[in-house]
Amino acid sequence: MSKPVLFDFFATWCGPCRLQTPILEELEKKMGASIEIRKVDVDQHMDLAEKYGIRVVPTLIIEKDGKIVQSMEGVTDAATLEKILVPLVG
Repeated sequence: MSKPVLFDFFATWCGPCRLQTPILEELEKKMGASIEIRKVDVDQHMDLAEKYGIRVVPTLIIEKDGKIVQSMEGVTDAATLEKILVPLVG
């Protein structure tokens, strides 16, 4: 069983994306190696943005075993993310 992967689709010019970054850093400190966070710059990786149907940044997508579990547009707080991720760890 693989660990959950959180994709953070962002853009360097996006103000709300800069707000999301410290939230994800806090989450990573709290959950450690039980999750994987991958930051994806939509301007540099348009292929991935297209594959996942990204229309808004920031968009967070949580995958487990290659399947999308949750997709969230806009800034998402750590408590919400933790509530989704904790049951997926194990």
